[in-house]
Amino acid sequence: MCVYGTHRVILLSNKEGIMDWIEITQTEQLEQIKKGTDNHVAVIFKHSTRCSISNMAKMRLEREPQPAGTSFYLLDLLKYRALSNQIADDFKVHHESPQILIIRNGDCVFEESHNGINMAEIAEQVALN
Repeated sequence: MCVYGTHRVILLSNKEGIMDWIEITQTEQLEQIKKGTDNHVAVIFKHSTRCSISNMAKMRLEREPQPAGTSFYLLDLLKYRALSNQIADDFKVHHESPQILIIRNGDCVFEESHNGINMAEIAEQVALN
């Protein structure tokens, strides 16, 4: 784990290198994500550390390379339930866990949950949008 400013970044090895999870811990980060997606794509992974399906989805993501130009954010929704609810409100999605949201130009352009979460689909959606 590394610390950049006030945000922790969790680095995990995968077959292509490093999975750069940026932890979401503060409301201000959501505004930064919205503003920062004008020139690149953000993927938010809402993760329940007590859920086996969520753990499995996270491990599947960590085994594959991240699409170029994409930042991956990790929200521990058990620790940060209020942030999870705010994400659902801000991006106009129904809360699920586990859940991924692809954010471009400040809007959620794709979301998926549970066993539908996989890096191939994320890469395909990133390329489309």
